[in-house]
Amino acid sequence: MTRMILTDLDHTLLRQDGSVSAFTLETIEKCRAKGIRFAIATARYWIGAETYIRMLRPDYEITTDGTLIHENGRCVYSCSFTEIETNGIIRGILSALPRAEITVAAGKTVYWNSAHIAESEKLHKAVYCDYGAEMAVRANKIVAELPEEGIARGIADAMGCKLQAYRGENWYAFLPKEAGKLAAIRALTGISGIPAEAIAAFGDDDNDLEMLKNCGLGVAVANAVPRVLAMADAVTRSNDEDGVARWLAAHCLMEG
Repeated sequence: MTRMILTDLDHTLLRQDGSVSAFTLETIEKCRAKGIRFAIATARYWIGAETYIRMLRPDYEITTDGTLIHENGRCVYSCSFTEIETNGIIRGILSALPRAEITVAAGKTVYWNSAHIAESEKLHKAVYCDYGAEMAVRANKIVAELPEEGIARGIADAMGCKLQAYRGENWYAFLPKEAGKLAAIRALTGISGIPAEAIAAFGDDDNDLEMLKNCGLGVAVANAVPRVLAMADAVTRSNDEDGVARWLAAHCLMEG
């Protein structure tokens, strides 16, 4: 029996325009009424997911590509670089591309060397930083806009960290080698007391593969990338057709 719902946000729970339908919100609340906990797992920084956190009121928030978990506003899990590693990656990026845009997430704080922070829908709460001096932070995730994956791969290999690419984007994320949604799920099972076998997970992209594979049930939305569709236990309708909510209504709300 499903005891927890764990879902990605972009291209999965959210429609393409970033909205959440009334049907989805109602379905999540009906699942809550049955005692099923609800959690999100997103590559977004916490501040980039904040609007949806307020709207969805998840029991647990896995953000920043699985490097952070918050429960009721309190950080209960953090996977981060050391200060030396943080500054080494930043130097590596700027050596390869001196004018690269870089975001650095340390907990709920995001630093960014952009002159257009206030205009950003997701990151308007970021703090400006030109990276001219060493940072006294332990980054959970560092993201840079780079012209090709080869440059990003070289930096990641030199620093011994993970590299995460996102479909349709030229932004590359550098993560601690032990980080990821799977590591966060393992931490979440200990925090919540709910085993992975009792979790139904939903996703669409390559960074969701381990999550779907290692939860009790992995469900892909119809608009998922081919690799996710191929390995999922089930496929529901697309995000624009409220696929997650439709699957929950047909399965979780029918259990028991």
